[in-house]
Amino acid sequence: MAPEIRQLDETTRDRIAAGEVVERPASVVKELVENALDADASRVDVRVEAGGTDRIVVSDDGFGMAESEARKAVREHTTSKLRDIGDLDAIGTLGFRGEALHAIGSVARLAIRTKPRGGSRGTELVVEGGDVVECGPVGCPEGTTVEVTDLFGNVPARRKYLKTAATEFDHIQQVVAGYALANPGVAVTLEHDGRETFSTPGDGDRRSAVLSVYGREVAASMIPVGDAREEGDADTDAGPLAGVEGLVSHPETNRASREYMTTLVNGRYVTANVVREAIVDAYGTQLAPDRYPFAVIDIDVPAGGVDVNVHPRKLEVLFADDEGVRETVSDAVEAALLEEGLLRSRAPRGRSAPEQTEISPDTGEGGDADNPERTDSGHRARPETGAGSNPTDASRGTNRADASSTASRSEPSAAWEEDDAIEEAPAQSPDSAARDEDNDRFRETPDQRTFGGTETTGTPKAMDRLPELRVLGQFDGTYIVAETDDGLVLVDQHAADERVNYERLQERFAGEVTTQALADPIELDLTAREAALLDDYQEALARLGFRVQRTGDRTAAVTTVPALVAERIGDDAPELARDLLAEFVDGDPEGTVESVVDDLLGDLACHPSIKGNTSLREGTVTGLLSALDDCENPYACPHGRPTIIELSREEIQDRFERDYPGHGG
Repeated sequence: MAPEIRQLDETTRDRIAAGEVVERPASVVKELVENALDADASRVDVRVEAGGTDRIVVSDDGFGMAESEARKAVREHTTSKLRDIGDLDAIGTLGFRGEALHAIGSVARLAIRTKPRGGSRGTELVVEGGDVVECGPVGCPEGTTVEVTDLFGNVPARRKYLKTAATEFDHIQQVVAGYALANPGVAVTLEHDGRETFSTPGDGDRRSAVLSVYGREVAASMIPVGDAREEGDADTDAGPLAGVEGLVSHPETNRASREYMTTLVNGRYVTANVVREAIVDAYGTQLAPDRYPFAVIDIDVPAGGVDVNVHPRKLEVLFADDEGVRETVSDAVEAALLEEGLLRSRAPRGRSAPEQTEISPDTGEGGDADNPERTDSGHRARPETGAGSNPTDASRGTNRADASSTASRSEPSAAWEEDDAIEEAPAQSPDSAARDEDNDRFRETPDQRTFGGTETTGTPKAMDRLPELRVLGQFDGTYIVAETDDGLVLVDQHAADERVNYERLQERFAGEVTTQALADPIELDLTAREAALLDDYQEALARLGFRVQRTGDRTAAVTTVPALVAERIGDDAPELARDLLAEFVDGDPEGTVESVVDDLLGDLACHPSIKGNTSLREGTVTGLLSALDDCENPYACPHGRPTIIELSREEIQDRFERDYPGHGG
């Protein structure tokens, strides 16, 4: 019998709806801070305990509410921001759905103390399990204070999936920092377990807010980005935006995480990946592929050009013209960097600037020939990391991609290479571009496919060792072609060498880590986020071989580094400690050292490995395959890509349709 269809009861509906809005403590903080900003607050104080899992308090000096308004505010879908559906196309506030307080009150104990400006008395209202249990007069200052305790107390399954206090606070810190940077005219303070994380002055200067959140070094490196066009400009090529403004950092001031790029849409703090990508595109080859700038970019989108109602927690937006937004933002950031002399000038698309038509005596070429970093699509391509490239010449920040001991290697020189190699594979076409070896450790492993597109047996994972290989040659300077008893195999030389290097690094890193003391401690400037993470993960860094001591609110000194890391990346080793802090949270929410070590060794193994588009001698090929055969797992690189793909005899015969009637007599 078919199951009966029933209407959910109100309590169940409330908790399901609350789950869409309140995912974790940071979700609560986001909604409450938005309410405070919408209430015309000039001051917003956020205090949390145990990463927000125990207690969250958000206070503001905004409009405040009378008792009747406070009672309505905790009901479902009540708001002062909208009158009807037509208002959705011109939302000028941060909150508008009228569900935040009701949703929070459904999964936590919610206490509101509020007093309207010029009012004679305040009101205290308490909500538990979605019901108002207390409401009456109270003495309090003008404005509103919301206290949230026992979050998910009535939804234990949800509470069980919360991460560590350090991880939850990291999410809160990013939210509050985003709104502080978005609203430099509001004094924003964040406090965790009684300790102030940062406090902005609210003086209206965005650089002052950057100073408070990111520190003096970052603030000093910020470059202003002006409006993309003047108001009323009739240039139809200016794109879909009314303006772009904000700050971006000097290329040398960068980090390994894109979390330091704050994107704002009409003053709303959101995650706009299109804008982030456009910012990075503007830097071109001035940033290494795994480095990202600091940025606070606010784009002004006319009504109808953006939908802010596409995500339950208003974290994402939908642009009517993604490509136009990308191009306009990239051009605005690029113009700012050009003005500071940090990029080489280039001609506008399809035209030549007068100053660029002069023939260069050094190259015999001019114009855009000096600036190959833009692709045919008009966007900046990320710099390649193939043999001979060095994308960090202008990037002072740590870049694991460029170990000084290996970056200049023009051909493979692995420890296993045979000295008696005499034959070299055919040289590549001079037009072949250097290949960008992907270093994305979070990429999903690709499916193996036959030539016809169907799934194949692919990597022979059941084997403990490689099959006996008879090397036939090299294809495209990137893949070793070999014959087996059952068919053909292709070996990705970079992935194979990466696996060999990775397992050797694992052996060296096993057990007690050998450290190298620095002759002079290296002092690092920290952002508010990095300082908070150091407090929680200082011991974990020590287990990796990094001894880091706080020397001030926003400074720390590195005294030792792992000897293995020092060998690989030299003087950049101390700054790697700062990059690793975020990986304890982002790469592995539980903060286990083992996962971070694995990621680190994978990165260190990648870049001294043989690159694609590199001709190999016969002895080098033999040595590489022998070393790969000795690996514990010879079939995948540490980032999950296959090292070897097998094409069976049957698959090849089927592809050539050798089973047609009458074939073979």
